[in-house]
Amino acid sequence: MTRVKSSSGRSFALTVAAIAVFVVVAVIGVSALRGAGASSDEDGRQIETIPVAATPVRYEDQTRIQAYFPGLITARRQSALGFPAGGQIAEIQVDVGDRVEMGQPLARLDTRALNAQLQAARADIRVAQAQSDLADVTLSRQQSLVERGHVSGQSLDEAQASYDAAAARIQSAQAVRDTLDVQIELATLTAPFAGVITDRNFDEGASVGAGAPVLTLVESAALELRVGLPSDDASRLSVGEVYDVELNSGERLSVTLRAITQVIETRERTVSAVFDVPASAPVSSGSVARLVLDHTLSERGFWASAGALSEGRRGMWTIYALAPSGDYFVLEPLPVEILHSEGDRVYLRGAVEDGQHVLTAGVHRVAPGQPVRPVSEG
Repeated sequence: MTRVKSSSGRSFALTVAAIAVFVVVAVIGVSALRGAGASSDEDGRQIETIPVAATPVRYEDQTRIQAYFPGLITARRQSALGFPAGGQIAEIQVDVGDRVEMGQPLARLDTRALNAQLQAARADIRVAQAQSDLADVTLSRQQSLVERGHVSGQSLDEAQASYDAAAARIQSAQAVRDTLDVQIELATLTAPFAGVITDRNFDEGASVGAGAPVLTLVESAALELRVGLPSDDASRLSVGEVYDVELNSGERLSVTLRAITQVIETRERTVSAVFDVPASAPVSSGSVARLVLDHTLSERGFWASAGALSEGRRGMWTIYALAPSGDYFVLEPLPVEILHSEGDRVYLRGAVEDGQHVLTAGVHRVAPGQPVRPVSEG
């Protein structure tokens, strides 16, 4: 009886131990499964990628670029018009913005005093003419009397002198008349060329001094573009050739090179080039334009979209490169230097390898080290 009991107790103990081991194994298994699931979820979050537009880098030893040189479009002729002699303005026939033709009257001075002086000068001419006629008759009589021996040669000389003085008085009076005619003519201000009135400094009744600018006239039919160029660039231009310029509106037009000064200006260290602007061009005097010249940039670099750049440290620029990381890529910011910018693209050099993919846009929505996948190549 005692042995039977001992055997049953041992069996019960073994059963309990087996159950305990099973429970422990089950707990460990469940924990392992939970850990594996969590690890799997964590790995899934690490490799979650976003699509980005990328393009491979292609280095060039040199490239063709377009250089822009700003200039000002101005009228070929511009005059501040005034009267050569002072006086009171009697009439101004134009206003700011009026278009005028060459020779058109613009303003007039009060010429009543001049007209009175002209009348006096004409009267002096008539008096001098009458005196000359009398001196002529007297001279003829004296010549006849001298020939007959009735008077001495002295009388003839006096008559000749009187005649010469009368002729001189005629010339003097005529010179005064001609001077007054010119003064009256100049009292009317006329347009020296066709153009537009851009300024009016006086009104009727105002007294102006000699040469004081009354009106400003700007030629509208002939415009020119003046551009300051480095001497090397200016030396490559040819007079008579046609070049492109870009307006502020983005529109381009063709201009013809008329002259190059060939003198380097002291302050700007540039050479002035003057271009003729077509009369049909949709521009006005005072507009800004940029001369477009093709250049060869002898610098090794690569082209990229301007939208691919982001501001780096200390004024430097960075570009995001796609660095391989297993089955995906991570973004790596690399420093670059801008060699040339042209519209929406830039020519760069920096720590980017040839053939390496870089972001083309969307730098505002990514961060360094972020997992990405390229979806397009340009």
